[in-house]
Amino acid sequence: MNSRLFVQPDDLQKMLDLLIAVRPPERLADFPSAVDLHEAMALSKVQENTRLWLGAAGRLAGFAYVDPYCNLRFEFDPQHLLPEMEREIVAWGETCIRRMMQAEGEEALTLDASCREDDTARIALLERHGFERLPLHSLHLARSLTEPIPEPQVPAGFSIRHVTGEQEAAALAALHRAAFGTTHMTVEERLAMMRVPDYEAALDLLAVAENGRFAATCLCAVYQSENVRTGRQEGYTDPIATHPEFQRKGLARALLLTGLQKLKERGMETAVLGTSSENEAMQQLALAVGFRVESTTLWFARPVTAV
Repeated sequence: MNSRLFVQPDDLQKMLDLLIAVRPPERLADFPSAVDLHEAMALSKVQENTRLWLGAAGRLAGFAYVDPYCNLRFEFDPQHLLPEMEREIVAWGETCIRRMMQAEGEEALTLDASCREDDTARIALLERHGFERLPLHSLHLARSLTEPIPEPQVPAGFSIRHVTGEQEAAALAALHRAAFGTTHMTVEERLAMMRVPDYEAALDLLAVAENGRFAATCLCAVYQSENVRTGRQEGYTDPIATHPEFQRKGLARALLLTGLQKLKERGMETAVLGTSSENEAMQQLALAVGFRVESTTLWFARPVTAV
């Protein structure tokens, strides 16, 4: 089986087609979904870290990429997966990590990967190749929109509006970084999120202080093409981020409830969101407004050192 880099204009479409072909409908929204691929492949660094495996007649049999945060993402046609391909996927991940280490002057990093807790085949694959399970996990929660939605209570001195355009991407990215105390979320990444199919600025919500400062954000979305394939009517209500100076005022709750109302107005039956097991505040908020945990994603890591 041959492999090559992501270089051709239709490579993204090939990846999307493979994803849809090999996953059952109920797993199409799992990360990376079609929307996630659109976001990832809009980033030049991710394109450089993407490799495709080709089977008979040049048909795509699998792909793998490493995102800017050392996460190995891959999908494959089970009919074509051989031990050699498994090894090459992991080796490609290590190659990308070592390139990042050289660029950043790091001596050691980990190659990270994730999968649903009930995906025993994927767990076994990762463990075969030296990945060890981490205590961290991700939670996926859902809430029925047929149940009553409390009226949002916007704190005094703040207002809720939607994003007006890409000129606000830099401020939105800065808000996200401040909220989580991280370097994650570049302007390029925020723009990629705003350029996926079905993005609606009207669902990209902001809480703004009286002086115009961005205080909190909740990116809601309805991906109709995904809903058509899954047979569900779901909308998303994350990520949610509140600047440290404006936390504990009820802004995240007001944004989330506003988002639920807007999704219901668009005919959605269920709202979903994801959060880290470490983000207890988000878990408490979600449970308080009617979300319930639907599934859990496990995280794994494999040490990588310079050669």
